[in-house]
Amino acid sequence: MSFNGLIAGDDGIQRCWWPSDDLEYIRYHDEEWGPPVDDDKRLFEKICLEGFQAGLSWLTILRKRDNFRKAFDNFDFYKVAKYANDDVERLVKDAGIIRHRGKITSTINNANRVQELIKEFGSFAAYIWRFEQPENTRPLKCDYDSLSKITMSDESKALSKDLKKRGWSFVGPTTCYAFMQSMGMVNDHVEGCHCRDKIDQARKNFKRPV
Repeated sequence: MSFNGLIAGDDGIQRCWWPSDDLEYIRYHDEEWGPPVDDDKRLFEKICLEGFQAGLSWLTILRKRDNFRKAFDNFDFYKVAKYANDDVERLVKDAGIIRHRGKITSTINNANRVQELIKEFGSFAAYIWRFEQPENTRPLKCDYDSLSKITMSDESKALSKDLKKRGWSFVGPTTCYAFMQSMGMVNDHVEGCHCRDKIDQARKNFKRPV
C-alpha cells in the first residue's frame, strides 16, 4: 500500500505527514503554513528564517523562533538595517539562534534591501506577490507523489534570481519556494488534509497587494 502523505493525530484529524506527532509543529501546520500573507514585517521574518533554515530542519528554526524575534528586534527591518559590527558579534554569541555569521550579516543586508523594494513597489508584499504561480501550472492532483517532489518552481527561480540581482543573499530557489509555501503563494497541503480546502478558500478571498 502506497503512502498517501496523510497522518491522523490523536484528535483524529487528517493532516500532511510532515508535522508527525510534534504538537508545536502541528500547531504551525494548522495555523500558519499556507494562509496568504501581505504584512511586510511578517514576510521579512519568513524569508529570513527560511534562509537560516537552509541545511537544517524547519522544526529547529521553529523551536528557536522566539529567540530569533528577540535577537532581531521582532524582524523590524528598519531597526535591523542599522545593526553594526557590535550587533553582529552579539548575535554570533547568542546560543538561542543559529550562530552563522554569514546568515546573520545577510539578514542585516536584506533589511536594507527590503526598504529599497518598498520604495519602488509601495510594499514588500506588492513585490513578492508578482511572482505568484498561475493555478493552471499547478499539479492536476495535489497528492503526496506530486507535492513531495516539488522543491522549487519557475516562479521561485525567478524570484531568487531577481532578489539576488537586487543584492539579496541566502535566497536560493529552494528557499524561495519554501517561503512561497509558508506565506500562501501556493497551497501545498496534501489532498485530504483538513487544511487544504480552507487554504484554497483563503486564497480565493485574498486581495493581492498591488
